[in-house]
Amino acid sequence: MEDYILYNNLYDCYYKLLTEKQRNYFEAYYFSNLSLSEIAENYDVSRNAVYKQIQITVNKLKEYEEKLGLYAKKNNLLKILCKVKDENIRKELEKNI
Repeated sequence: MEDYILYNNLYDCYYKLLTEKQRNYFEAYYFSNLSLSEIAENYDVSRNAVYKQIQITVNKLKEYEEKLGLYAKKNNLLKILCKVKDENIRKELEKNI
């Protein structure tokens, strides 16, 4: 379950760097909760092809995070934001995270 949440958060940061096929398979599997067989049937490909593409996508998301660290930076900013006392400043900062 922890990996599932991590992958979804990484996807939110890096989905624009993925191909359309990678986005489609990832969203079908992780967001729509479709099985590999259902996705394969929908896209007229083999179950193995879907599995491989999802694994490649997950690995790319991890690689992007290792290199760019956007998700970690966002989490750090959110932690800092919680410490801001001034409500107006906090709201203004939240708009930019």
